[in-house]
Amino acid sequence: MPESRVPRRRRFLVCEPRHFAVQYAINPWMSADRPVDVIRALDQWQALVDAYRAHGHTVDSVEPVPGLPDMVFAANCAVVVGGRVLGSRFHAPERRPESVPFEAWFKSEGFDVHRPESVCEGEGDLVPAGRWVLAGTGFRTTPGAHREAQEYFGVPVVSLTLVDPYFYHLDTALFVLDDGSGDGGEGGEGNIAYYPGAFSPGSREVLRRLYPDAVLATREDAAAFGLNSVCDGRHVFMAPGARQLAGRLAGLGYEPVPVDLSEFHKAGGGIKCCTQEIRETRP
Repeated sequence: MPESRVPRRRRFLVCEPRHFAVQYAINPWMSADRPVDVIRALDQWQALVDAYRAHGHTVDSVEPVPGLPDMVFAANCAVVVGGRVLGSRFHAPERRPESVPFEAWFKSEGFDVHRPESVCEGEGDLVPAGRWVLAGTGFRTTPGAHREAQEYFGVPVVSLTLVDPYFYHLDTALFVLDDGSGDGGEGGEGNIAYYPGAFSPGSREVLRRLYPDAVLATREDAAAFGLNSVCDGRHVFMAPGARQLAGRLAGLGYEPVPVDLSEFHKAGGGIKCCTQEIRETRP
C-alpha cells in the first residue's frame, strides 16, 4: 500500500502573464518562430492559481510591468528561507529589471531583501530542501551565489552542476517531494524527484548519496516539464505530459494534479517557474 501523504499549506507569489511573449532567445526552448498565444497563456496561468487555491494554498500576486515579458516566471526573482529574502541578479541583461518590482513587493510586505553580488536566479537554481539548499550552476547562477546564500541564510548549500542546456535551471531538472519535516509522510532528509542526465557525474553521485530513494525521471518526462513541478507534500502540481512520472508518483502515494502550462514551455518555463514559495519559518 502507498504511504499516506499529508499536504501542508503553502504561500505562493505569482505574476500575471499580461505582457508575456517570446521577444528574445536565452535558452534552447525560445524561438521567434513559436509566437505566444497570450489569451491562452492567461487562461493556463489562471488555472494554476485556481488549482493552488482549491487545494488550500495562499496566492499573492506582483503587478506585471510592460516590457518585461518573462516577469511571469516569479520563481527566478528571489528565494525565501525563514522569512529572509535573497533577491536576484539575472545572467541575461533582458531580465535584470525584473528584480526591481519583486524587491519592492517583498519590502512592502515587511521583508528584508538582500541583493546578491553574484549572478543568482532565485528559486530557478536555489531549491530549499529541508535542512539544506540544493543549488544549481553551469548555465545561469554562479558558484559565488551559492556561497552568498549559505552566508545569508545560515543553511548548508549543496552545489550541483547542470550539463544539459535544455535543463538550464535546477528547477527544470529536480523538485522537492517532501522536505523531511513530516509533511510528506516521511521524516529524515525528505525526498526529491530528478532527471540524472541533467547533472554532471559528480553531482549525480551527490544526489544518489543524499537521496537514495529519489524518484528518477526519464528525459521524456523532463522534456515535458514534469520536473518543473510544485509539491505540497501530497499534491503534485505538474505538467500533464509527464505521464510516466505521474504514474510513479501516484504509486508512492502522491496525488498528481495536472495543470497545462504548455504556452509557457515556449519560453522554457512551467509550473514551478511561475511559482515563488514564501517560506516564513526556518527549516
